[in-house]
Amino acid sequence: MCKGVYTPLHTLFSELTMKQFLVISYDITDNKNRLKVMKALEDYGKRVQYSVFECILTRRQVEQLQNRLKKNVGKLDSVRFYSINAGDVNRIEVLGTGGVTRESTFFIQ
Repeated sequence: MCKGVYTPLHTLFSELTMKQFLVISYDITDNKNRLKVMKALEDYGKRVQYSVFECILTRRQVEQLQNRLKKNVGKLDSVRFYSINAGDVNRIEVLGTGGVTRESTFFIQ
């Protein structure tokens, strides 16, 4: 008999594949590390300001991104992840140019 907590497979799957909207900002002192952080964030989201990105990611993608960034974040640096729920995403207002990042839909034939 297996002891411990049972997590149904569909629950585990949905937690790993359910996407979330994140605003990620960074303040990196070293130019080389800042470039690496910026390049990594470009692989996962859309730059909306100089050091701010909007991303729509699964929990697994967030973990992968955080692991990738860790080696380029020094003691005086900061990378912040702000998770925003779906209701609040619809209330984001932008003054000036640009719009809120939306997930693209692709159809494969």
